Amino acid sequence: QVQVVESGGGLVQPGGSLRLSCVASGTILNIARMRWYRQGPGMERELVALITSGGYTEYTDSLKGRFTISAISRDNVMNTVFLQMSSLTPEDTAVYLCNARLRIGIGSSYEDYWGQGTQVTVSS
Repeated sequence: QVQVVESGGGLVQPGGSLRLSCVASGTILNIARMRWYRQGPGMERELVALITSGGYTEYTDSLKGRFTISAISRDNVMNTVFLQMSSLTPEDTAVYLCNARLRIGIGSSYEDYWGQGTQVTVSS
C-alpha cells in the first residue's frame, strides 16, 4: 500500500513564504518523479513543478523564480519532495497536491499516486 501525504499549508500574508512537504511511503521500489500541482477556487488543476529521481527540475513559467522544488531520498529512493514558495500573492491561494509516479515492485508498471492536498491561503 502506498500513501502520499502533503503538509505545510496554511494561512500566510501577501509577500510571505511557505514550505510544503510531501512524503510517499509504503511498498515502493522506486519513484521516477514527483510533481506539485495546485487547484485554485474555480480553476483548473495546473502543474506547478516537478523533479525527477535524477534531479531534473521543471517549473511552470509563471512561477519560476518564486517557487523552488527539491527532494530528499531514503534508502536510495527519492520519497520526499519540498516546495519552497516565496513572494506569495492572493493568486497563489489554492489546494496544493502532490503526485508521485512510482512502481511498487519489479515487474510492475509505473503508476501515479496522489495525496489529498494541502490548502494554502494567501491573505491579509
